Amino acid sequence: MRNLIKNFLFIFLALFLIAALLSFGNFSSEKSDEIGTSKLIQQINNEEVKSIDVKGDILEITLKDESANLEKVKKEYGQPFSELMDNYGVDLEKLSGIEVAVKDETGFAYWAKSLAPYLIPLIFIVVIIFFMTRQVQGINNKAMGFGQSAGKQTKPEENPDKKTFKDVAGAREAKEELEEIIDFLKNPKRFTEMGAKIPKGVLMMGAPGTGKTLMARAVAGEAEVPFFNISGSEFVEMFVGVGASRVRDLFNKAKKAAPAIIFIDEIDAVGRKRGAGLGGSHDEREQTLNQILVEMDGFDPHIGVIVVAATNRPDVLDKALLRPGRFDRQVVIDLPDIEEREGILKVHAKGKPLSKKISLRKLAERTPGFSGADLENLLNEAAILAVRKNKKQVDEEDVLESIEKVLLGPAKKSRVMTDKERQMTAYHESGHAIVGHFLKECDPVRKISIIGRGRAGGYTLSMPDRDVRYQTLAQFRDNLAMTLGGYVIETMIYGADQLSTGPSNDLKQATAQATAMVMRYGMSEKLGPRIYGVNEEMIFLAQEIHEKKNYSEKTAELIDIEISDILESAKNRATEVLKDKKQEIEDLVKVLLEKETVEQDEFKKIVEGE
Repeated sequence: MRNLIKNFLFIFLALFLIAALLSFGNFSSEKSDEIGTSKLIQQINNEEVKSIDVKGDILEITLKDESANLEKVKKEYGQPFSELMDNYGVDLEKLSGIEVAVKDETGFAYWAKSLAPYLIPLIFIVVIIFFMTRQVQGINNKAMGFGQSAGKQTKPEENPDKKTFKDVAGAREAKEELEEIIDFLKNPKRFTEMGAKIPKGVLMMGAPGTGKTLMARAVAGEAEVPFFNISGSEFVEMFVGVGASRVRDLFNKAKKAAPAIIFIDEIDAVGRKRGAGLGGSHDEREQTLNQILVEMDGFDPHIGVIVVAATNRPDVLDKALLRPGRFDRQVVIDLPDIEEREGILKVHAKGKPLSKKISLRKLAERTPGFSGADLENLLNEAAILAVRKNKKQVDEEDVLESIEKVLLGPAKKSRVMTDKERQMTAYHESGHAIVGHFLKECDPVRKISIIGRGRAGGYTLSMPDRDVRYQTLAQFRDNLAMTLGGYVIETMIYGADQLSTGPSNDLKQATAQATAMVMRYGMSEKLGPRIYGVNEEMIFLAQEIHEKKNYSEKTAELIDIEISDILESAKNRATEVLKDKKQEIEDLVKVLLEKETVEQDEFKKIVEGE
């Protein structure tokens, strides 16, 4: 009823304003010419006027000449017509032959003209108050809507970009685990007749970019059920209790749309271990987590609602989330192996005009450790490079360039280096490449360049021929020697006094690797098979900040000595190789100074004396 009255008033005021504006215009079908009072007096004296109609302050004059237009004269407001004629000395005999009619203004136009000066400001104020009231109501509605879930519902029939397992390359084991969820959502009777209870929650764990969200969408696409998507951070607000209310609202919506999937991305935002905060947003987060636990306990497992969550930090989740009855099925999505990388590249190569010379298999071999998102970005960067060079196809050069861009950053070709800096960089990268080539446990050298990328002044790119799941002590030792190859050769060529800051990042990597060998991997003969050090995860103020390092000061001295011994041994091994391969070093430096970049095949010819 209130909305009806508001609409009526709004329409009435709009029509009134339109009528008032129209009343000020002259829309008569007869044409009229506006003349001055002096001309009117002249026409009266010349006996050219047939009749005069007096309408307020307007005089409408009709001439005896029928072909002439109607004329109009504006006089002073409130001045009588007879007084106007007396003031101009018009002869009464000439006026007696003219039909003079006084007509009062009537009708809607007269009233609109009379009331408009008073009503228009009033209407303007009312309109301002009306819109201000609506804005306040909108704010109130938003405040009342805090408890409503921000989850986005996607219905299968309304989703033209529906994902299925065909759009997800690799992850074979994860797909097999999720097939049961799809079967349950499609035909739950098969499970209920056998007395089987499908898991209420599925937790997908994996490194960033491995395709956890894509996998969840593919499950919903395969099952053809509504998909409710929300991020863990969207539950938490500054007001205590809002997150719990949103959880209830989301689960209620999913139950009404069942069978359905609730997908909570980055669940670690609300699912961290409880008892680790002291008020504020931490209390709100814990209340939200409690409500998620209650909802997962409360709904019927046969109702057809599956909760799928994703995280790359499963180690920080509360144990109550992972117990049976909640997220009791955990699916690990690893970084893709070489076969899966090739499949992912085929998926993302669709729609891109790749040259026939490009081998996706070789490209998969050169991208170990790349996630699905990295591979998608790789081909996208290659396409952008091809467009920048005005090519019609993406060729091998663009793809190889994009690999290095993703790994190290864009090439800094505009950087000006002195001859000594170029020579020093060439020797430095030659040291890495020569040691890496002649130590059998190192990965093959793919490329050497003295063109800077990112923060690096030059780089040596080495990658394995196959996927490596484990690293041995021998591999660690050879890789450490290769890492220190640049440092060693600089001291050999230029002397200790001329050692530059170039090897600083190499030393950082080597020290971190040696420390991990001693403290994490038990690869020290003196210290034995034991892990040393405090937990790296420091949860705020409550659980682990009180933990101390689990070794004595005497052991700390032994750790330092052992790390130094490992690094010294790696330095000595690199020195032996470089002293034995002086000619190969000089040949490689000469080519690098000339071409700036050496690919794998050319590098092999140089070190083999061809």
